[in-house]
Amino acid sequence: MKILYGVPSEGMGHATRSKVIISHLLSKGHNVQVVSSDRAYSFLHGHFGERVFPIEGFHLVYKNAEVSVGKTALLTLKTAPKNLLKNFSKYKEILSKGKPDIVISDFESFTYFFAKAHSIPLISIDNMQVIDRCQLDLEIPKDLKSDYKLAKQIVNVKVKGATHYLISSFFYPDIKKAHTSYVAPILRDEIVNAKTSTLSHVLVYQTSNTEKELLPILQAIPQVPFIVYGLKKDKIDRNVTLKSFSEDGFIKDLSTAKAVIANGGFSFISEAVYLHKPICSVPIAHQFEQFVNAAYIEKLGYGRYFDSFTTDGIKSFLFDLPLFENAMTNYQQDGNMELFQQLDELLESIYSAVK
Repeated sequence: MKILYGVPSEGMGHATRSKVIISHLLSKGHNVQVVSSDRAYSFLHGHFGERVFPIEGFHLVYKNAEVSVGKTALLTLKTAPKNLLKNFSKYKEILSKGKPDIVISDFESFTYFFAKAHSIPLISIDNMQVIDRCQLDLEIPKDLKSDYKLAKQIVNVKVKGATHYLISSFFYPDIKKAHTSYVAPILRDEIVNAKTSTLSHVLVYQTSNTEKELLPILQAIPQVPFIVYGLKKDKIDRNVTLKSFSEDGFIKDLSTAKAVIANGGFSFISEAVYLHKPICSVPIAHQFEQFVNAAYIEKLGYGRYFDSFTTDGIKSFLFDLPLFENAMTNYQQDGNMELFQQLDELLESIYSAVK
């Protein structure tokens, strides 16, 4: 069948997990066209070539390691006319190659509107829908209530009225809306095939520019070697080794780490959970989805959640590693087999219903 697949540009996690699904769909003989923008487009185009179309996407604006709601809104308003014009031309280009049978959206708007405009069945595959379609059994702090309300509203309208929602997750609160089911986190083949062991280092993945604040915190624990990715440089400073990104190097350091420290991004946390690596999570402020991921890490006993990076917080996390390691032995996942099976059955069911 002919499938149109949409991947957002915010965060490379969407692109890496979409690559897994697109590769599977192609292996099953489906004709897949992909739309994305910026880094995600470049990544996917490098793997799938001319079947990937560039569009204009939505961008978050950060200030002091937080999402700036006001600046994000201003940027959206400023770029909307140009983006709509470019994306409309892509609508016509895609239709010229034949109307898709099914559309799949990884929390991406272009494909959502395309599906609605042409009455095409739509499948949503992402982790974000857990915020709106499930009953979060978490204690939400008072200062995050407004972030929760905003996130819930955004998620509710982002891919509204899909034929079915597949929620990728390592935690499973009760589902409260119809046409919704869970699948295990989507994993890169390199993670599924990684050989795990436990060395002495702790892997730190930090994408915001916080070197001046973070390094002294880590150096105050001199007995622990830390390997830091995400600060775009190579440097050794006492017990801290900074490394520029290398996929092979990163996966090797992750699969051999005794623990990891990161923000609250779903893809990285899911990989750490799959590899049974205890997690210390400090979510980016005003990204409610990151709070949810971090809070469930603590709720499940897989690690700790903190509001900020501190030496005392990291020390307390490292002290309790045996507890987290024991809890993580209960987590089991057979690679991407559950996802592939559910998706194949769903595609066949929807395709048969509309033909």
